[in-house]
Amino acid sequence: MTENPTRTTDPQASAAAPRATAPQANAPQATAPEARDALLRVRAEVAKAVVGQDAAVTGLLVALLCRGHILLEGVPGVAKTLLVRSLSQALDVQTKRVQFTPDLMPGDLTGSLVFDARTSDFTFRQGPVFTNILLADEINRTPPKTQSALLEAMEERQVSVDGQPHPLPSPFMVAATQNPVEYEGTYPLPEAQLDRFLLKVTLPLPPRDDEVAVLRRHADGFDPRDLGAAGLRAVASGADLEAGAQAVRRVEVSDDVAAYVVDIARATRHSPSLSLGVSPRGATALMSTARAWAWLNGRGYVTPDDVKALAHATLAHRLSLRPEAELEGVDVSAVLDSALGSVPVPR
Repeated sequence: MTENPTRTTDPQASAAAPRATAPQANAPQATAPEARDALLRVRAEVAKAVVGQDAAVTGLLVALLCRGHILLEGVPGVAKTLLVRSLSQALDVQTKRVQFTPDLMPGDLTGSLVFDARTSDFTFRQGPVFTNILLADEINRTPPKTQSALLEAMEERQVSVDGQPHPLPSPFMVAATQNPVEYEGTYPLPEAQLDRFLLKVTLPLPPRDDEVAVLRRHADGFDPRDLGAAGLRAVASGADLEAGAQAVRRVEVSDDVAAYVVDIARATRHSPSLSLGVSPRGATALMSTARAWAWLNGRGYVTPDDVKALAHATLAHRLSLRPEAELEGVDVSAVLDSALGSVPVPR
């Protein structure tokens, strides 16, 4: 996959289809079953362009339903950017792409005041963050000052310019990518910003059969720069996302399951291998993602299996190893597995 080397928004991603930033007041409202069917069709549409990354597609849908953000990590060439572009093509929402670089300034992302000679006054010109899905490519290549501007957008759903808040469209999701093997010239995300990502999904190298399928598609004329030619079309709308988000908030969480989530979080805090365990915000995030997973699977209640299914994607990036554990080669996923195994599963 070829990535745009510039730091500007990707015009192909922005102009892929007619977009609407939010459902109109007089637009027909989708029912919860209709929304679920539409969002499940999104997975099939994305599969027309991306082979073998079903877990990442599901993570993106869960993040949208929970009104959260997602961090996609993988080596170059595993279709991180293509995945988000394909998702935006399958959804009737607005998307923009920004290539994060060391010289990217906060105003390049949020927008800035521009002098208008006609009115002899300054007016605010919106930056690429004013969209529904912001693809933040290689987010760890931009300095902390720009990352902090993005942090306000992620947490507050607004940007502040010259002391004035400017609300962002709804829905709003940051889908950020980063390369786990090339750290020269990067600015690692601080724990506070990592904690703002609802999910972190690692895109693995594909197995042999999937890689053969990728090459077969390219040999047959697939062009990742022209997703429309690949047959991708919008199969879900902003109304479907809104109906789905409302339905997810109605998914029941029993007292036993809520206590199970809390006990998992507390088990990580007592792990001798960790210097930082899961915070109450992390526990809340796990409950939210488990509800979205349960709803996507057609259930109106959360089970312990739903919690375990989303635990790694929701919690692993919130954990910090002790230096001595890192030296011993301890893996965060193994520590989380141990914490999950130590907590009794409610019946």
